[in-house]
Amino acid sequence: MTHSVPSPLTQLSEDETLFYETVRQFAENEISPLVRSMDDEQKLAPALAEKLFALGLMGIEVPEEFGGAAGSFFDAALAIEAISTVDPAVAVLVDVHNTLVVNALRRWGSDEQRKRWLPRLAADTIGAYALSEAGSGSDAFALQTRAEAVENGYRLNGRKLWISNAREAGLFILFATVDPAAGYRGITAFVIEAGAPGFLVGRKEDKLGIRASSTCELILDNCEVPAANVLDEVGKGYKIAIETLNEGRIGIGAQMLGLAKGAWHHAAKYAQQRKQFGKPIAEFQAVQFTLAEMATEIEAARLLVYNAARLKDAGLPYVKEAAMAKLFASQVAEKTASQSVEIFGGNGFVRDYPAEKYYRDAKVGKIYEGTSNMQLMTIAKQVLSRQG
Repeated sequence: MTHSVPSPLTQLSEDETLFYETVRQFAENEISPLVRSMDDEQKLAPALAEKLFALGLMGIEVPEEFGGAAGSFFDAALAIEAISTVDPAVAVLVDVHNTLVVNALRRWGSDEQRKRWLPRLAADTIGAYALSEAGSGSDAFALQTRAEAVENGYRLNGRKLWISNAREAGLFILFATVDPAAGYRGITAFVIEAGAPGFLVGRKEDKLGIRASSTCELILDNCEVPAANVLDEVGKGYKIAIETLNEGRIGIGAQMLGLAKGAWHHAAKYAQQRKQFGKPIAEFQAVQFTLAEMATEIEAARLLVYNAARLKDAGLPYVKEAAMAKLFASQVAEKTASQSVEIFGGNGFVRDYPAEKYYRDAKVGKIYEGTSNMQLMTIAKQVLSRQG
């Protein structure tokens, strides 16, 4: 892994190319044979998580002193992209863990918190990020989960919904309000370990796509959390969530980019094998043009995602670019996956071929970590503010 910035910014250095190809090859060898069974069973293969840790993909930005790879955010985006070409569901695990949980602890954790939890997150403990609730989706801070101050800490009560990695996670960053009347100023981030008294992982959602990725409700019933588990300061949860999710949008952009690349690859390969009227359908201009347009849009999405990740690593403003990357990459992923199904024809509509899974997996890209409408609002606010 490297922190060097090649020129132009949207190209890869030799080290980054090697890293990407290493992860992609891992995905082909270790993940690909499990994709169908994990999707059918709606469950991540336990041995696969162990291999992700062993390869260093769960501690990409964790400092070396805590057992991590000390890589860049761009490295994390490359890993997410490479895994998503094979299975976007596995990429969710890597994405949430790295871009949300690890980054939040790196940036806002105290020295003691970093020493306590970062080595575990790099070695064997999966992280989850618990913000959403039944009445708190796009309006992310209409939180009802309450944190009441008690002796030595806080007592939490409430429910979280749609929490990725919940079934596998050993560590959760969870948001609750200490004072509903204070609005967003009362929101506080807590670190909760799985198995804590009063903390329960509830029902798993039965989803359209990315089915191997667990998405569950969390139930907090008088769950007592030590004061030492408050991330940063009481009332700073709003800032943590906003800034972390801005980074996370680039991760979702990388996931959707990888998904589109995977769908295109299978469609192009099939088009060169499938024969009609005595020749491969790839020789028909209509199919060629479709594949060409798909490839062009994928390349445009790649440039947006890479640019946003580079800006983030360079410490430059990237909120607009992150929103654009997620918005466009999710659109490209859905369109590419749909066109892949059509190139496969009848075979694209059955589960014996990969096209239908990419199609199912693509839809969530426009929904989680900020809907497309929320990205458009962010982009409009950013571009219009620069006209004054």
